[in-house]
Amino acid sequence: MDPSVLLLLAVLLSLFLLLVRGHAKIHGHLPPGPRPLPLLGNLLQMDRGGLLKCFIHLQEKHGDVFTVHLGPRPVVVLCGTQTIREALVNNAEAFSGRGTIAAAQLVMQDYGIFFSSGERWKTLRRFSLATMKEFGMGKRSVEERIKEEAQCLVEELKKYQGAPLDPTFFFQCVTANIICSIVFGERFDYTDEQFLRLLNLMYQIYSLLRSFSCQMFELFSGLLKYFPGVHRQIAKNQQEILNFITHRVEKHRASLDPSEPRDFIDTYLLRMEKEKSNHNTEFHHQNLMMSVLSLFFAGTETTSTTLCCGFLLMLMYPHVAGKVQKEIDQVIGSHRLPTLDDRTKMPYTDAVIHEIQRFSDIVPTGAPHRVTKDTMFRGYLLPKNTEVYPILSSALHDPQYFEQPDSFNPDHFLDANGALKKSEAFLPFSTGKRICLGESIARNELFLFFTSILQNFSVASPVASKDIDLTPKESGIGKIPPTYQICFLAR
Repeated sequence: MDPSVLLLLAVLLSLFLLLVRGHAKIHGHLPPGPRPLPLLGNLLQMDRGGLLKCFIHLQEKHGDVFTVHLGPRPVVVLCGTQTIREALVNNAEAFSGRGTIAAAQLVMQDYGIFFSSGERWKTLRRFSLATMKEFGMGKRSVEERIKEEAQCLVEELKKYQGAPLDPTFFFQCVTANIICSIVFGERFDYTDEQFLRLLNLMYQIYSLLRSFSCQMFELFSGLLKYFPGVHRQIAKNQQEILNFITHRVEKHRASLDPSEPRDFIDTYLLRMEKEKSNHNTEFHHQNLMMSVLSLFFAGTETTSTTLCCGFLLMLMYPHVAGKVQKEIDQVIGSHRLPTLDDRTKMPYTDAVIHEIQRFSDIVPTGAPHRVTKDTMFRGYLLPKNTEVYPILSSALHDPQYFEQPDSFNPDHFLDANGALKKSEAFLPFSTGKRICLGESIARNELFLFFTSILQNFSVASPVASKDIDLTPKESGIGKIPPTYQICFLAR
């Protein structure tokens, strides 16, 4: 037998023995699920179409709560609106830990807002919420920033004079600039080379994280991290973004005015200085870097992807776009900018945006959680540190709440009188203690960007609406819509 094959078998056997020992220490009573194979876990039940398809198939057989082994590690999967809410809301503290996204955590580790848990996470989240509120999230100033960016976008789109274009780049630019203005204190021109490089790096990371290769890495990261693969490219891209952030932090440090902090970084640096004598402080350089990286990534890709999905749907359902424009004309007209105050007077438009988020389902498996203590849940004992996947897609497509869960239909969010109807199953930002930090900003961006574009343009497709393909380009822990061409025609 080839020596390299023998070596690989020896490594696998060693890992297997370690895992057997580790499993012997696990206590508790996990929910039932498909029978795992030693080391491989439930690899044979994995669908080439992604983890989501696998989980939905297993839900049909095992119910709303089951255990699946991603390689050697057991993960408890939660499906359905009531199940997810019972865990993340009714047992919020117990389910507030962060689970593993192996490919991203090679660099992030357990630092920053997104990947930390326990007191570190609570401290950073409190600080981040207060600071983002100070620099835009809860003030009208963020509305002004979004309106300014929307006008920049409109002027840019006018230059194309209705010629077909891929909107992905422009939606990345506008959403990235909003978070940049809060975190870095400035926006970037759409032709700025450094800005364009950052957008490209983030889009690559986003695509790689959602690839089938990356899902396989999640299953066997303990072994595969020593070999070439997508995780190496993700780590390389993350490091390049961190180099940019480091440069920005040093510029902020050199020009910092303690009496007038300009943005998130300034405020964090002042807190670092205040707590420099506290050896146990969470306000140190590592948490700053990883928090900014988390904010920059999360504040850009998810909202821009939703906008991409939204306008693809408008091409496929032109009558919906027409009804939105009719409401825009009635409430806003053509001589002023949309404002957030308009939203309450535009129930149909608001319902369309909600349905875009529901139907697009861009983070279907949700961010992984981890229980912070031994937890009884629906008759099962989940030992401390058990990983939990709340499948948000199962709520967004819950037939108990949505009459046509697999169809795009804004009536899902309208009552009999045409008013906006809220739904417990509307969980695109997740729920509970780890609900998306930037939910308010994202909701404001979606409304103002969506209405500003449709106020100024009609949209058309170079291909017939019946030929438009909604199949995601990638569908792993998140979905990426297919690339497409759209014509923005001046109204």
